[in-house]
Amino acid sequence: MDANQAQHRVTLPVRSRLALTITFFSMFFGAGNLIFPPFLGALAGTNTPLATFGFICSAVGLPILGVLAVTQADGFERLAGSIGPRFAAVLAMAIMLTIGPFFAIPRTATTSFEMAIAPHMHSSSHAPLLIYSLIFFALAWGFAQFPGKLSNTLGKITGPVLLVLIAILTIGALFSIHLPFAPATGAYQGSTLQAFTQGFIDGYQTMDLLAALYFGIIIGVNIRAMGVTDTRQVRSYTAQAGLGTGIMLTLVYAALAVLGALSGALVPLDSATDTGATALTHITHAVFGQPGTILVGLIFIIACLNVCTGLISTCSTFMTTKIPHIGSLPMSYRTWSIVFALFSLLVSNAGLSMIIKVSIPVLIALYPIAIVLVIVGLASTWIRAHMPYLPMCMIIPTTLVALADCCVRLLELVGVQLPQVSYLLHLLPGFDIQLGWIVPALIGAAIAVVLYVFQRIRSHQH
Repeated sequence: MDANQAQHRVTLPVRSRLALTITFFSMFFGAGNLIFPPFLGALAGTNTPLATFGFICSAVGLPILGVLAVTQADGFERLAGSIGPRFAAVLAMAIMLTIGPFFAIPRTATTSFEMAIAPHMHSSSHAPLLIYSLIFFALAWGFAQFPGKLSNTLGKITGPVLLVLIAILTIGALFSIHLPFAPATGAYQGSTLQAFTQGFIDGYQTMDLLAALYFGIIIGVNIRAMGVTDTRQVRSYTAQAGLGTGIMLTLVYAALAVLGALSGALVPLDSATDTGATALTHITHAVFGQPGTILVGLIFIIACLNVCTGLISTCSTFMTTKIPHIGSLPMSYRTWSIVFALFSLLVSNAGLSMIIKVSIPVLIALYPIAIVLVIVGLASTWIRAHMPYLPMCMIIPTTLVALADCCVRLLELVGVQLPQVSYLLHLLPGFDIQLGWIVPALIGAAIAVVLYVFQRIRSHQH
């Protein structure tokens, strides 16, 4: 490193690094992250520790590995570019629209309204949701106008407030309720392996890995706004923030799972009709009375507002670089953020249930592809150099299975059945628990190894 480069190296203080970590955490931790762990605890009961460990492995481990893989590859485009530029472009757009205006952003407003406002309303009018979503998206849009300063809002204000509220809820429950966990019910009954596996699948449903592939963009912007210009330092601080986020998510998920288990000991849940929100409502009401409903509502509003802000920033930054203009109309960051906020406002007030139904098959298709990309991205330099066919050999069969599954599920929504395709998919080991892509991916990896061995034999012959 020469002298000029050394001058640009900046050591961030601990306070700034902590703010970055809390910002990262706040961008991940939304409504789904709040609901899944308590629901798991309420149903798992005595099997809560094992089920929670499985949940953390997939809901924390995979997203953090995603952050590390993207950081190591210096961006998602380079990570997915090992398959081909068109593949990378299509996948990037699909992920961005899925975690953005087509699903995740609109859900933040609707879910927080249902948890914080709807319980206090005695009218079936649509006006309260419209008014709430207008205010909600206006605030999120306002925060998102300064992507380089999110660490000042999410990292130093709303994120810490959220953590304090969760801590109050957790400590209050632990000191007030002294009941043994109830026996495991539903899918968590049986062997310890079954409880772990079900927890792992529940964590899989958070889909945070998709967001992790791009959240690093915003964290990088905030790091540079702090005066860090050295690329290696930006990568290093992003990876550190990702690891710190993993620790925070692990602690919060564990606390929420325990709350759910205590709630299940108080009032058993019906897995067919209740949700994690029900579990949280039961325990907060038992500990804090009627004010507990307000506490849960505040937690949902802040968590969803944080995530919405992060998603608008991420999507707008991405689209500004990919589509800087439409015809003669320039599309700046602010313009894209307005488009995303307005579109999400409309979706959150009309047709969200159908959007969710359509998005689930799309998410199920994207997640296996993202997992394989992360695995390939984290492979050693030697593997990538000597087995260049490995990414393609693993991605192609995984993509075929994922797209076939997606098509079957989407067509079923409109009443069209594909029995032959469905039958073939169900022959794959693990397909019933959404892991049917693993065997095809392993077969692809084996083919890449065979190709490598064949090339080595040919090179020795010549």
